[in-house]
Amino acid sequence: MPGREFLALIVLFSLLASAGHADILIAAGNLRAQSVISPSDIAVVDGDMPGALTRPEEAIGLETRVTIYAGRPIRTADVGPAAIIARNQIVSLNYRRGPLSITAEGRALDRAAPGDYVRVMNLASRTTITARVEPDGTLIVNPGP
Repeated sequence: MPGREFLALIVLFSLLASAGHADILIAAGNLRAQSVISPSDIAVVDGDMPGALTRPEEAIGLETRVTIYAGRPIRTADVGPAAIIARNQIVSLNYRRGPLSITAEGRALDRAAPGDYVRVMNLASRTTITARVEPDGTLIVNPGP
């Protein structure tokens, strides 16, 4: 049965050779920072790069954090959730602690996506605070028990 062992070795080596190769996502064109990725913005190519996204659904709908040039791999650190709060936007601040609830207006000092913390200036007191962005765009001050 030496032929069978030889065939098994060939299959094993071909599997090992292809194990290190994978598909990665690259930018189909230049993607400016803070732009939302659409299916036409990406291409899948054969390659291997640590930290690069491998499936289109991992990138579509996310926002670029940096400019990504055409042909460059799209890395996990280069993209994130799309911002729903713009810099200088007037926002509603909500402070809740037990039965107490206080609402005030503020001005966002940075861009932010849901789940991010953003610096906000309270318009009444001119105090800068940090608040967490909720999925509906409201800002929660001092989230906690």
